[in-house]
Amino acid sequence: MAAPVRIEDIAAHPHFRRLDSLRHGIAVDLRYASANNFVGHAVYDGFDCHWLRREAAEALEHAAAWLDARRPGWRLLVLDALRPQRVQQRLWDELQGTPLTMYLAPPERGSIHSFGMAVDLTLLDPQGREVDMGSGFDEMTLTSHPDHEAEHLALGLLTAQQLTERGWLRAAMREAGFQGIATEWWHFDFGDRVAVRRELPRVL
Repeated sequence: MAAPVRIEDIAAHPHFRRLDSLRHGIAVDLRYASANNFVGHAVYDGFDCHWLRREAAEALEHAAAWLDARRPGWRLLVLDALRPQRVQQRLWDELQGTPLTMYLAPPERGSIHSFGMAVDLTLLDPQGREVDMGSGFDEMTLTSHPDHEAEHLALGLLTAQQLTERGWLRAAMREAGFQGIATEWWHFDFGDRVAVRRELPRVL
């Protein structure tokens, strides 16, 4: 296992890239840096979390370019990227005793966000508006679960247009080598989770 890195030292680390250096129409609005998130308050406490590992950042650029080539003017909006272990621990402690812990990786195992190899995002239309995905970012309900989409469409809880937009996001990210998860339409990992945890440095 690689030695961990402190978030305060990340700017000097050669294997990380800042989000504002990314090209091809990528916007950034880190929701945990404000109160606009599911816990209702900022959790980054001044940490600079505008980072991904270089390989994930370059793949994200590829996803945005793929999308723009097929839907000119549409962009990716990054909602969360590098999440230090300290923040992950804080969220875990705050949500203990609630069902919401199912949406967090236990701190001892570590979130892929804490390695700079996961990203949460949505789409912006050509007018710069967030696209209706049927549920919001960090809306911890079954309508956010990709593995329930077919039945939610049948029951009228999601529309065909909402699923089409999720499909565009998923297609762009998969084209670039990211993998989604079963419980959050907005979350994508880059690389094998086991290998990431085994081989890469966690950011504290």
